[in-house]
Amino acid sequence: MSGGDGASDGAGVDQGSDDARASGLGAALEVVGARWALLIAERLLDGPQRYGDLQRELGVPTNVLATRLRELEAAGVLRRLPLKHNTRAYALTDRGLALSEAIEALARWGDGEG
Repeated sequence: MSGGDGASDGAGVDQGSDDARASGLGAALEVVGARWALLIAERLLDGPQRYGDLQRELGVPTNVLATRLRELEAAGVLRRLPLKHNTRAYALTDRGLALSEAIEALARWGDGEG
């Protein structure tokens, strides 16, 4: 019975760290948790990409791509690059590049390796 009490006390102590972890994870998911967001970031890890290339390579509907790019730009994950002839291209910022390890870990997990 005292083991149950100890586990309960331990859970109470750990809850603070769980709350902090949930808060950080929650904040990250607010930025990259929407469908397609991490796939866009993963594609941009290879370097800047034009809007049309992203749309073709990912197969994402254009309205969804435009929305996700605006959201990621507003969150400081990527930036728009000026190109000629009204063409848009996008590149990751340092904040976006910091997602690299998380994206790679999720990819391994999705492949059944994690």
